[in-house]
Formats: sequence, structure tokens, C-alpha cells
Amino acid sequence: MPAVPDEPADESQRVFELQEQVDQLKEAVASHAVVDQAIGMVVALGRVTPDQGWEVLRDVSQHTNIKLRNVADLILIWGRSGEMPPEIRVELQEALERHGPTQIPGAPPE
Repeated sequence: MPAVPDEPADESQRVFELQEQVDQLKEAVASHAVVDQAIGMVVALGRVTPDQGWEVLRDVSQHTNIKLRNVADLILIWGRSGEMPPEIRVELQEALERHGPTQIPGAPPE
């Protein structure tokens, strides 16, 4: 019996592809949640709007050449531990100065 057009020849391959898509979607949802939480911290601590918080994260990511998701992770770790790599702290401070009115609590005075 010949294969039906547009039907996968190997159903296990199709299941594998669908599982990959599910895994990618789960990762996207988790990443989005981390970024949203970091924006919330920037909004609260920097006294900026959510849109400005997004711009701050984007700026820090671009100026440090670190993926935005990783910058968000570092900000969440900072919120829990109080520790942040100095280069991220500097870029965060500068981004907040460009987008908002206040300094980061605990940042060294200039």
C-alpha cells in the first residue's frame, strides 16, 4: 500500500517533532516569566513604567552583550541575594539614568 501524501512516513518522527515544539514552548513561557519578574523589580526599584523597565533590561543586555533572559536571571538573583556582577550593576545604573529618575538602592555613589 503506497504512503498517503502529506502524512508522515514515520509516526515516531512526528511525535518527536511535536515533543520538541512542546519543549520549546515550555522554555518560552518560563523565559517570559523570568523577564516579567525582572521587569517588575526594575519598575519597583527604579520607579519607572513597565515599558521603561523593558527598555532598561534591553539596554543592559545590549551594552553587556548578555542575553536578555540571562540579564533577567541576574536581576532576580540580585533581588534574592543582594549580589550582582559589577559590570551589570554599572549598566543597570546607566540604563535607569537614561530611562528613569532614581538610582539603584545600594549602588556606589558617583
